[in-house]
Amino acid sequence: MPRVLLIEDDEAVREGLSLALTYQGHTVDAVRTGEEGLELLMSVAPDVVVLDLMLPGVDGFEVCRRIRASGDLPIIMLTARNDDIDVVAGLEAGADDYVAKPAQARVLEARIRAVLRRSSVTAPEVVAERYGDLTIDREGLVVTRLGRPVSLAPTELRLLLELSSSPGRVMSRQQLLESVWDQGYLGDSRLVDACVQRLRSKIEDDPAAPLYVQTVRGFGYRFGPL
Repeated sequence: MPRVLLIEDDEAVREGLSLALTYQGHTVDAVRTGEEGLELLMSVAPDVVVLDLMLPGVDGFEVCRRIRASGDLPIIMLTARNDDIDVVAGLEAGADDYVAKPAQARVLEARIRAVLRRSSVTAPEVVAERYGDLTIDREGLVVTRLGRPVSLAPTELRLLLELSSSPGRVMSRQQLLESVWDQGYLGDSRLVDACVQRLRSKIEDDPAAPLYVQTVRGFGYRFGPL
């Protein structure tokens, strides 16, 4: 079973989620501060991080940014309120998903399974495709821009693979939630919008005037036309 790094300063929440996830079969490393979590990352190699946003010292937003800057480890954030500002800021910092507190263990377990499925993305048989300065190797799951590798988090890669599988086709946010995040997952469209923003920042010359991941106002997103 996956190894979970839980970073949560509330002792009752930390112990409750640790017990529940351990009961589900996970190995859980639980700490109370962002500093402890970042230090532990280097030694325990977790499969997924569950991260509270409101931490003492280095807050969850900064922890999320540091984790994302160093790799593609899946991150699920815990937020005390289903608040637009907190949720969007966390997603823009690099989180893959979120669970609002009070977090039910079964909901968190489902989110963990979902982000790990996305991390083990499998690609279609078509090998490599070239779009302008962007090359997508579907077999090797490698994206390059101007010949240099682009580091994408698992959800960003899945989103790019999904959109680029049918260039010019418009996909709604709900379609993308179901195909990229989880089949039949009635999620939050902010997950899509924040992931699109992060993806654009990595593959576009000018994220404000995207060539690859384009917005079709009132409908959703499409890949190209270039």
